[in-house]
Amino acid sequence: MAVTELTLEQSDAAILERKERSLFQESLSRLMKNKVAVVSAVFILLLTFVAFLAAFVPIFLDPLEQDLLATNSIPEWMLFLLPDNAENYVKFSNVYPLGSDHLGRDMLSRTMHGARISLSVAIVASAISLLIGTVYGAISGYIGGWVDNIMMRIVDFLYGFPFLIVVILLQAFLKARARQESEGIWLTLININNSMGGLFFLFIAISLINWIGMARIARGSVLSYKKKEFVEAAHALGASEMRILFKHLLPNIIGPLIVAETLAIPGYIFTEAFLSFIGLGVDPPTPSWGIMISEAVQGIRSYPNQVLIPALLLSLTTLAFNFMGDGLRDAFDPRMKE
Repeated sequence: MAVTELTLEQSDAAILERKERSLFQESLSRLMKNKVAVVSAVFILLLTFVAFLAAFVPIFLDPLEQDLLATNSIPEWMLFLLPDNAENYVKFSNVYPLGSDHLGRDMLSRTMHGARISLSVAIVASAISLLIGTVYGAISGYIGGWVDNIMMRIVDFLYGFPFLIVVILLQAFLKARARQESEGIWLTLININNSMGGLFFLFIAISLINWIGMARIARGSVLSYKKKEFVEAAHALGASEMRILFKHLLPNIIGPLIVAETLAIPGYIFTEAFLSFIGLGVDPPTPSWGIMISEAVQGIRSYPNQVLIPALLLSLTTLAFNFMGDGLRDAFDPRMKE
């Protein structure tokens, strides 16, 4: 009998302990059990740390500095990557841990600074897309009626344009405008873009289109919540429409929106790399993984290491964001508790 009572007490204590945990704590616990997502998050943190070092700690070589006596040099440990007859033409130099490119620039330093570009696009483009899409979709879904119809038809109209073509055309227009003599607001924008190495126009081109998917998700979430009891209670207490929208509805829908935006980040990174590869991304000689691949692809048979390093990091980064996004979705979705 005593054993049964003790077992019941332990069971009740376990139930009380589970009840004391908040929804966020339970979600975080599920996330920590997803080893792939945790490893991906650690990789992204390490990459961010490396990018921070490259930007603010001057302990590495300048990514723009040229050593014309060490062009296309590699360290001896990378010999296994080269063709069999590489000893006849390659320059060995252990000064550069990952070798140098065709202009004698340090591959390690350029790769680290290239991480800054990819992470900047991931953070800024996703933040702008999340902000515009959430506000636009939330207002559309909450107001409803003819306002909702007009706002969603605008979104449908924008969906009809091929995203990549629009981004390419925008970048081509902005870069052509930057080469012309300008004044006023255009001169200010061009100066900002030049000071950022071409990133500013890239942010504009990517962010102007990507918010439309987030707007649809936000609208659907608001439509599912705006008839809930807590919204009716806020109405009964005399809360304003703006307070209900941004104080009560937005905190309840922001979680799934952040998870959805995390899953979209790899697309932003690949878009930047592709645009830089075709010459419509950041301005050379700004280090970018896409530019590094573009410059090295012509000599891929002789110096495959110059393509492999940025391509491998680009792939690992996009995979890490994908796996982390999947982990966040599984952890914060109440239907995934089991």
